[in-house]
Amino acid sequence: MYRTLAAALLCALAIALPASARDVPGDLTAQLNAQLQANRERYGVAGQAVLVAHNGTVLYQGASGERDPVTHAPTTLDSIFAAQSMAKLLTSTLVMQLVDQGKVDLDASASRYVPDLPAAWQTIRVRDFLNHSSGIGEYYDRVDNRWVSKGYAGVAPDLAAALKVAGSAPMQFATGSRVQYTQANYLLLTALLEAHYRKPYPAIARERILQPLKMTRTSWGLASVSAQRAAVPYIGKDGQLQPANEDPWPDYGWGHADLQTTVGDMNRFLQALATGKLLRTATLETLWQPQKLSGGGSNFFSTGWDTTRSDGYTQVGHDGGTRVRARLAYKGTLASDYWVFVYLTNGSARNVWSSTLVESTMAVAAPKEFPHAALSERLIGYALDESTDATQAMRSWLRDSNGVPKGELERAINADGYAIREGLGARKALKVFTLNTALYPDSANAWDSLAECHAALGEKETADRLYAKSKALAKPLP
Repeated sequence: MYRTLAAALLCALAIALPASARDVPGDLTAQLNAQLQANRERYGVAGQAVLVAHNGTVLYQGASGERDPVTHAPTTLDSIFAAQSMAKLLTSTLVMQLVDQGKVDLDASASRYVPDLPAAWQTIRVRDFLNHSSGIGEYYDRVDNRWVSKGYAGVAPDLAAALKVAGSAPMQFATGSRVQYTQANYLLLTALLEAHYRKPYPAIARERILQPLKMTRTSWGLASVSAQRAAVPYIGKDGQLQPANEDPWPDYGWGHADLQTTVGDMNRFLQALATGKLLRTATLETLWQPQKLSGGGSNFFSTGWDTTRSDGYTQVGHDGGTRVRARLAYKGTLASDYWVFVYLTNGSARNVWSSTLVESTMAVAAPKEFPHAALSERLIGYALDESTDATQAMRSWLRDSNGVPKGELERAINADGYAIREGLGARKALKVFTLNTALYPDSANAWDSLAECHAALGEKETADRLYAKSKALAKPLP
């Protein structure tokens, strides 16, 4: 099955689709339908709904699988998915609106806007809370498979109490020096918004985002969704789906979690941002710049949006763990060229990371625009292809057609190898790491990754030999 599936997808990817939405061929729907089916078979996706748009035009909407495998209820475009931490995109946008209006300064201390903060938080900038670089502690721990705040039988009863719990924890690191994803950061932002508007967070989000954009199928908490539309959350365990049985978040945590939404609503939200309906696009383009960390390097969050720059595009968005992801990609400016990708699932048997799913649609919709995504999808197909000529075909494509700059290719293949190891297992990833050592025999990093993969498979003798080879290559010449 894998050989046939891989061959079919490689043929589909060989069709280079033009970037302009008006020129997209009519068989895009068939190609993306095939990709969704491939993803279901590869990763054991329960149910999924996907949307692809370019410069405001929806090119594809599709759904497959089951929104609840117990009842076999099918997934549709109207199915409502637990998007969890994608809730942070709404909160970030509400803060960015205040920045756009000159009412919040990201480089001011949050204590200017939120009264009675813990002493250790007094000088932390709003920007650092948005970008998870504040260094503050969390407001809960996981105890016996439940969320528990220190001093309480469960989570803290209200926002003030939760902030007090987080404030009593020691600082985790010097503010601005590194990144640690912490839900408590967005509790602070929730408090900032409620202090400014003098109303509860859900009312603010509804009035300023959901109602103006007619996002009528977006809410918070699984209890807010009718059983006829809910995509019931699942997780993978030992390669099998099982109900997630997740605790509901407290309502004061809705600024960071428990978002429930559809692909259509998320498209409305991202389109509104891209076209300046929520705040000026010039402000967005300024705010979607990676933060420099005092410890060195750049933060991968830009005002709370997961941000990468690849293939000439700025790509921003957020995930909800392994299940869902929304991504907005633009080249230069939002006015010049932008894409929207929304991929919602209710879980997979292999807990595949959501970026792998999104990039599989990017690879089909516009392989020439997103060659790194096309490379990733090709390598996944190669890892699954058991034919004898697969390696030669892959090497030929890498040499002639891949579109990734030569200086980036080794690192890109290596990164994809780790993604394949996570999503399909170390045995499948072994082919990719082995290919990289064949292409780059003098790379210490390539041999080290191959050694690590053998070690993960319990092949210690081979791993030790390859580690030694890597160390020898890494030694400076005399």
